[in-house]
Amino acid sequence: MSKKELQKFKKASKLFYRVERRLLARHKGHVVAIEPDSGQYFLGKDVLEAARHAMTALPGRVFDFFRIGYPAVHKLRYHK
Repeated sequence: MSKKELQKFKKASKLFYRVERRLLARHKGHVVAIEPDSGQYFLGKDVLEAARHAMTALPGRVFDFFRIGYPAVHKLRYHK
């Protein structure tokens, strides 16, 4: 991740933690896509739905994804 990408992710993270409290009661478990430069965010029941809303509204932009009420959007499990 480049320094510029890291800065944008940090900005998106700060925005997420500001709006997460408002969204938690009604949207726990949903995914939010945040465009860090504009501060706009888009909700969906999953990453695909949030991405569709985001890319329709702001085509060509880069978004960071967060799951409301959880520390990560995805889990990767490995079983032998």
